[in-house]
Amino acid sequence: MVLTVNGKAELVVQDAASYQELLDAKDRIEAIDGIKRGLDSMKRHRGKPAEEFFTDFFAEKGIPDNE
Repeated sequence: MVLTVNGKAELVVQDAASYQELLDAKDRIEAIDGIKRGLDSMKRHRGKPAEEFFTDFFAEKGIPDNE
């Protein structure tokens, strides 16, 4: 249901299940967008392989590497 003030939509009322579906869809879209950004970054040879990242990260944070 859309409530209007002076002919303009001001408030939407919907059931909780439909609202949750919208939140879930938003989360999926954000995840897909993040994956696309990551793939684009890889194509442009930006970033570093995960193994290299974690080695550097653990060293920087003083976390022992227990392989």
